Amino acid sequence: MDKLFQDTQEKGYKSGFISIIGRPNVGKSTFLNRVIGQKIAIMSDKPQTTRNKVQGVLTQNDSQMIFIDTPGIHKPKHKLGDFMMKVATNTLKEVDLILFMINATEGYGRGDEFIIEKLQTVKTPVFLVVNKIDAMHPDELLPIIEKYQQLYPFAAVVPISALEGNNVDTLLEQIKEHLPEGPQFYPADQVTDHPERFIISELVREKVLHLTREEIPHSVAVVIDSIKKMDNSDTINVMATIVVERDSQKGIVIGKQGKMLKEVGSRARVDIENLLGSKVFLELWVKVQKDWRNKASQLRDYGFNESEY
Repeated sequence: MDKLFQDTQEKGYKSGFISIIGRPNVGKSTFLNRVIGQKIAIMSDKPQTTRNKVQGVLTQNDSQMIFIDTPGIHKPKHKLGDFMMKVATNTLKEVDLILFMINATEGYGRGDEFIIEKLQTVKTPVFLVVNKIDAMHPDELLPIIEKYQQLYPFAAVVPISALEGNNVDTLLEQIKEHLPEGPQFYPADQVTDHPERFIISELVREKVLHLTREEIPHSVAVVIDSIKKMDNSDTINVMATIVVERDSQKGIVIGKQGKMLKEVGSRARVDIENLLGSKVFLELWVKVQKDWRNKASQLRDYGFNESEY
């Protein structure tokens, strides 16, 4: 690392950590996947899809940007919610730059107010990133930007469409300008610091979010039981358990004659094969753990460990 640091410093190499914060459903994960060029953060139209922080690494010839996608800021209703808020707010003082992302089609809300209060306590430069500009007329943008600029002295304001890619390259150039000179923290071909096991569990959970009704999404966790290559084959066998809180939810996730679970598995397998670059045999099971979101021991078992944050 010392040699790498010296080499990159001599070339004026820039690097740093960038936190992406905002209310639920403003497009943080969509932006991260767009920038990295592949899916490392799951997406859905359900609030609080992201639960842990997800780091995406973008390496260019003159820089390395490490983006941290955080859970959407919301009022916690259980221990899992408390955990998610700690993850989101604890990153603010640990990074080189903060992207405060808002949805251009939504009005200013209590979540935005809460975030701006938190930002008042940090000295880190903050960009206002106005997302989803593809869904509105350009003339509607200026009043939105002026509203937020009255509330906080942003280092830059950049309107983008994470979905369409509009102005994303401009945002990356402005980010680079604000980063310090520093080392390349990760190998050039590494796009995330999360293990495959974590990403696979998230891909399965994403399909449950897409396919099930409103009562299911927030009650679901996915645990990877095993990942191993099958005998005399290049196929990888993945065994995973979908955890829900009630028997009725288990019935919904399994579906009539197992139809829903089969569809979840079929869709997840495609993404997992893309991730692993190999044929995958995916086995899914469903288990009930009552009120797991309020039990510290089960939160730890399912990968929500407060001590890491």
